[in-house]
Formats: sequence, C-alpha cells, structure tokens
Amino acid sequence: MRLAGFTDEAAEDIQGQVRVLKELGWNLMEIRTVDGISIHEVDEDKFEAVRRYLEEQEIGVCCLGSTIANWGHSLAGSFSETRETVKRTIKRMKLLKAPMVRIMSYKIELDADGRMKANQRETERFTRLREICSMFLDSGLTPVHENCHTYGGMSYDHTLRLLEEIPGLKLVYDTGNPALTPDFTKEYPYPMQDAWEFYTHVREHIVHVHIKDAIFDPEHRKEVYLYPGEGAGHVQRTVADLLQTGYKGVFSIEPHMAVVFHDASVKSNADLRYQNFLTYGRRFETLVSQIGARHESVGFVPGTDEV
Repeated sequence: MRLAGFTDEAAEDIQGQVRVLKELGWNLMEIRTVDGISIHEVDEDKFEAVRRYLEEQEIGVCCLGSTIANWGHSLAGSFSETRETVKRTIKRMKLLKAPMVRIMSYKIELDADGRMKANQRETERFTRLREICSMFLDSGLTPVHENCHTYGGMSYDHTLRLLEEIPGLKLVYDTGNPALTPDFTKEYPYPMQDAWEFYTHVREHIVHVHIKDAIFDPEHRKEVYLYPGEGAGHVQRTVADLLQTGYKGVFSIEPHMAVVFHDASVKSNADLRYQNFLTYGRRFETLVSQIGARHESVGFVPGTDEV
C-alpha cells in the first residue's frame, strides 16, 4: 500500500513539506499549496523551483489538490477563468508526473436560512463539469471528485448522480467529511451524514482516499478534528474494507488538526503543525498495522509504501 499526505498541513515551504515525508519514511505527497499559494496559481519560477526540488529529493506526487469548482466557487463565476486554470493545471500535472487531480462540484445553492434551494442549476453545473473533466481526460489525466461541501458531497445520492452525468469522473473518498456534512436528502435541519453508509454506496468508484477523522459538536456548531480512528469517520472499518476488497490506490492523510485549509481562523505555530503531521502519520501506520495483524491477507511494512 502507498501512503501520502497533504504536506502543506505540516509546513508552508516545500523544504519543510519534503522533510516531514522523509522523517516518516514516505515518498509521496498530495500537493496543494506552497507558501500558502495553490500550486496551480504560483508563478512559473516558483513552480519550476518546486518541481526541481521534488525531483532532486525523489518525492512523487500522487494527486494535485486543486481548488477547481470547490466550495469557494459558485456558478455565477467566470468559466473562462476556470478553463485557464484547468489548462495551467494540466501543464503542471504533466511536469510533476501527477496522475490525478482533485476537483469538486461547485458551491451548494442555499437560501438565507441555510435550506437547500430546489434549483441547484444542475444543467449549468453538469455542463461545466463535463468540460472540465474532458479537458483532463483528453490529456491522459484522471479527475477525482471529493465528497466535500459542494453539490456532489450533499449525499451519496448526489455523488452517484454526478457520476452518471460526468463521463470518466472518479472519486476520492474523504473519510472525515461525511460526519461534518449535512445530508441534504433528509428533512431540515439536516442531520450530518453517516460515513459508513456514504462509503458503502460509492465504494466501487473510489480510486483515491483521504484519511481524516472528526466529529461535529452540535452544541457549539463546530467541527472537531481528531486522530484517525477517534472520530465518526469509521476510518479503521473503511480502511480494512478497502484493503480486503482489493483497493490498490493511495491513502493520503489530511489531519486538519493544527491547520484547516478552508478555515484561516485556525492558527498554529510551525513546530506544532509539523509535529502534529508526524504524529498523525505514525498513528495511521499503527492503525493499518493493527488491521494487518487481524487480517493476515493484508501485509504492511510500517514506515514504507510497500505491501
């Protein structure tokens, strides 16, 4: 099995991001930002410096975590700008030898009370996503949709509808997101999703996995991120099932404990975030080792990406 992580949660600079991987004994990253800027938005000189450094350090990129069609983008935004972002992302993925790109499915249409609008502008939404995915697919790259707080993450039904409408689209499953995402197929006020239920309905389409765990604190209306296996993400059960059913992809950790990509109010000093990433990675290795001990058909060598 292969292990990776969103290393920008360990360090802002690329040197720190590589250092944490080497300390873990891993050789893959899911690249998202460098010095706080999305990798598909940094200037050409910085991108080339990052690319060269990763090559020199023999660090591979399993997936590019783009912001394309994410929760910060509504259907009112310019699609011509999105096309340019996709073109630039394709070019950079090829230079990084990254086979997959994480995308989402645009901001959810809500009313002033937080209720889902009946009209989610599916025609426009699907038309844009088909073009985005076609651009990647025509370049030999795989677009993977994450079950985050966008249309496709509203429920497993919405994910399956998206897959029906967008040829060639695959899934990256985030274990922690269902516990923090309302199930928009239920009555308002929407309850949070059940992670195991979501996973079992989309399992056959999963080609990449994000490891995150969390609970939602209803009293304070906030997200609480935890180590893998401590929250409502059914992480151990999901990983065991994936390995037992032949999953051959990457497990990419995304702690969100010291820093949260979508919430700039979560602050952490450099050493704390670095150490948190290390601890999270080691705890996930332990979790997988425990699974392997119970299922002799699953082999795992801690600290490596080998079966």
